[in-house]
Amino acid sequence: MYFSKLFVPTTRQDPSDAELISHKLMIRSGMIKKTAAGIYNWLPIGYRVLKKVENIVRKNLDNFGAQEILMPMVQPAELWKESLRFDQYGKELLKFKDRSERDFVLGPTHEEIICEIFRSYPISYKELPINLYQIQTKFRDEIRPRFGVMRCREFLMKDAYSFDIDEKGMEKSYENMKEAYISTFDDIGLDYRIVKADAGNIGGDVSEEFHIIADSGEDLLAISDASDFAANVEVLEYEKDPSELDGQPSPDGKGKLIIKRGIEVGHIFQLGQKYSEKMSVSIKDSSGKGIDSFMGCYGIGVSRIVAAAIEQNHDDKGIIWPYAIAPFHVNVICLDPKKEEVLKECESVYQIIKDAGHDVLLDDRDIRAGQKFTDNEILGVPFSIVIGPKNFSNNSFEFVIRKTNEKLDLNIDEIKQRLEEEK
Repeated sequence: MYFSKLFVPTTRQDPSDAELISHKLMIRSGMIKKTAAGIYNWLPIGYRVLKKVENIVRKNLDNFGAQEILMPMVQPAELWKESLRFDQYGKELLKFKDRSERDFVLGPTHEEIICEIFRSYPISYKELPINLYQIQTKFRDEIRPRFGVMRCREFLMKDAYSFDIDEKGMEKSYENMKEAYISTFDDIGLDYRIVKADAGNIGGDVSEEFHIIADSGEDLLAISDASDFAANVEVLEYEKDPSELDGQPSPDGKGKLIIKRGIEVGHIFQLGQKYSEKMSVSIKDSSGKGIDSFMGCYGIGVSRIVAAAIEQNHDDKGIIWPYAIAPFHVNVICLDPKKEEVLKECESVYQIIKDAGHDVLLDDRDIRAGQKFTDNEILGVPFSIVIGPKNFSNNSFEFVIRKTNEKLDLNIDEIKQRLEEEK
């Protein structure tokens, strides 16, 4: 992609309503634009990152046996009344009528729809386990949307649902999905923790959250310094103020607790028969008897991951993307594109890196070098190759690592090798 052809409306001004650094940087880097409170447009750079997160999620769920479907955002209210959540869910559930005065809701989640799908077919225990997922827009009418796409009203989410004949099968499906989540977040390349959590209004007896560690996180996490134990402090039975937990014994008896802040980006639940009982979602067992299905529910906040990644990876100059979800991996910065021989060398390097399998941006704009460097820093491209009149004919180029600001003189083969290590 040539920068001169790319729609990137960068700005130096922070939005007046922005509190979090991710909100500020997503606006300033031209990733998103607000349309209404808690509702955003995803512009080209932002959408590239969003799709990369989405594709990593999709790849790992497919690898672990889940099957992708697509359910409607608009849902009949009758299903929500059947599950008893039409009145219980609260004002976040947006309700409306169509022209025939029939009641509908905008889906904040899809348990009711998946149950209606599953119960419509004669499923045998021999066909289990079944795990269906979607990546779909959700709408929750937040009373106070804030923090950009971190807590907005319309957002992109992956939700999956498993069906089993008994509790043992549900637990196995849950563990399988947990491994898929671990693989997903490992691939994305962020510092995260799995913590014991409260099931909230989704329900179920067992649930765990996946949190990206960031100082701006809304949730307080209690983490053992000597084991894998981690829990959201709201589920711990301590009488002390959470801030006084920075040295208390870990509940698993191993080490002491430290407190960190986290941003919830994933939540997995063992629902049991909570929904299947209310909505008559049955499976025939070996004797032909109908058994209420044991369900699991698994969510990932795809759009929230984008903001959380920025909260964890930035400096005073802009974003620092992990390689896996960066909008571009490499920016070839051409310092004097008006000189034909310089531009040709830049185009040659651009094509070599692109052919090696990397997403490459060529900054061919006829603007000041300082502006090119500033834009590169705010966009957070992990690596840049600077080519100008002084080095275009040399065997080596200036290779800059965004995370450390380290500058190396490397030839094209050394650059290719360095980038190959990031794949």
